[in-house]
Amino acid sequence: MIGNDIVDLKEAKLKSNWQRPRFLEKLFTQKEQQFIHNSDNAFLMVWRLWSIKEAAYKLYTQLNPSRFYNPKQFECDMNSLDYIVRYKDFQCFVKTKISTQYILSEARLVSCEMISDCIEIPNNSSKIQSSIMISYVLNAISNVFSITKEQLKIVKSEFGIPQIYQHSKKINISISISHHGNYGAYAICDLVSSSAVERSLKY
Repeated sequence: MIGNDIVDLKEAKLKSNWQRPRFLEKLFTQKEQQFIHNSDNAFLMVWRLWSIKEAAYKLYTQLNPSRFYNPKQFECDMNSLDYIVRYKDFQCFVKTKISTQYILSEARLVSCEMISDCIEIPNNSSKIQSSIMISYVLNAISNVFSITKEQLKIVKSEFGIPQIYQHSKKINISISISHHGNYGAYAICDLVSSSAVERSLKY
């Protein structure tokens, strides 16, 4: 299972005032607020932590189908390589990439083969962006798994979780899609390979 999130930094700067009263307190733990205040670039740290939480939330809801909003409860911490996110008895690892245009975060339970990409989308319509991202995802799955694109479709569950179907059968591929501002990103993981890795770590 995987989760991802992308933040368009220009969009975040224009439309979100993270310095307004109680913004940090509402979304971030005391420890995370210290990360922000101690950072050389508080703006980037705010949106990095936000992106990490969103990616972790998407992964969590794949494992525990639900729809809720509680970002403060998804607590971020650092180890030597990744961010670790914990919520109740859930834990995942998140890698982030920061460019001059965006922040991209990808969450996983264990190290696994992941196919991912970031795409610039010069259209501000959320509906069109979603359609473009779905097309990119279907193309990628078709190419990697040698499945004709016409056989594939993405169906959202009652909780808004995207799932891949081949004809009318759900297949063992986990996906996560995100778009914000003028950027979109997707991540794809073969659930069979991922489960094998998880089992090998348990024994």
